[in-house]
Amino acid sequence: MGLDIRLPIGSMFVFVGILLTSYGAARPQHSLSVGVNINLNWGIILLVFGAVMVLLGRRGSRALKAVSASHVEQSGSRRGH
Repeated sequence: MGLDIRLPIGSMFVFVGILLTSYGAARPQHSLSVGVNINLNWGIILLVFGAVMVLLGRRGSRALKAVSASHVEQSGSRRGH
């Protein structure tokens, strides 16, 4: 089928990570807890996780296309015999 759920989930995490990181960087005094900027830290974590998901999803999509293309080539060459 070719549906890879990592791409939309990864892009959602990247989007939320960008929002949270920018909010934590713009308003550090509102997100301090025990001297740690929670919004900034979790925004960066979400950005990294989302980027990894998107990269793995793209890599998986390329691998699936390559396998599918080689399968079509192999099945096409056998039809003539």
